[in-house]
Amino acid sequence: MMRDAVQLVRSVVFIVQMYLAMVVLAIVFFPFAIFQRDMALRACHTYCRYVRWSAAWMVGLRSEVRGEVPSGPVLIAAKHQCFFDILIIFGALPRPRFIMKKQLKYAPILGWYALRLGCVPVDRGKRGQAIKQMVQAVKAGASTPGQLIIYPQGTRVAPGAHLPYKVGTAVLYEQLGQDCVPVATNVGVFWPRHGLMRKPGLAVVEFLPPIPAGQEPRAFIEVLEREIETHSDRLMTEAGFKEKGT
Repeated sequence: MMRDAVQLVRSVVFIVQMYLAMVVLAIVFFPFAIFQRDMALRACHTYCRYVRWSAAWMVGLRSEVRGEVPSGPVLIAAKHQCFFDILIIFGALPRPRFIMKKQLKYAPILGWYALRLGCVPVDRGKRGQAIKQMVQAVKAGASTPGQLIIYPQGTRVAPGAHLPYKVGTAVLYEQLGQDCVPVATNVGVFWPRHGLMRKPGLAVVEFLPPIPAGQEPRAFIEVLEREIETHSDRLMTEAGFKEKGT
């Protein structure tokens, strides 16, 4: 009990300083990011590195990137369990941008930097219309080079929970005509969707072999789900996660 209490206090301190660091870095880089998109990217990469470093020594949560990280234009389809996997994936890629929910563009600091990086806001509540708008927005920003990241399940998914993979990823894959790199993770084992506790351990994000462009959408989404879920389950088992009832 005492150990858990100490870890909780350390977690709270870590969370507070993490958001303070976001504000400080955002202010420091802002005058440069206004004029140069690359400076906005540098600010975000700096923040990702800082959070990973501070998580390791403050709460004992180390992090690791596995697999071959793509450097060219490609679609990234990733498992999403918490805020930390966003930071690890973003920090690993040279020129990332996200498909993000529309509400985030109004978030202080995050919203401005996301739009500056070329992230694509989507109104998830409108389904078919949202998919159409997403494709149009991505094509409109096609001149922005880099890696486009989408979460196929559309939201954070706790370890052990099962949500369907949405059709929007398959539509985007077909429209872009690019290879898709699946990404698996076990981060949610240590950094839950809700609550303040951050557990010590090794959080892993793994870039898997790409799915070549040109597959039929239904076949693509089946392969994507199988790859991400199989490897995420493996990583979570490696981290000591056990589903309830097992």
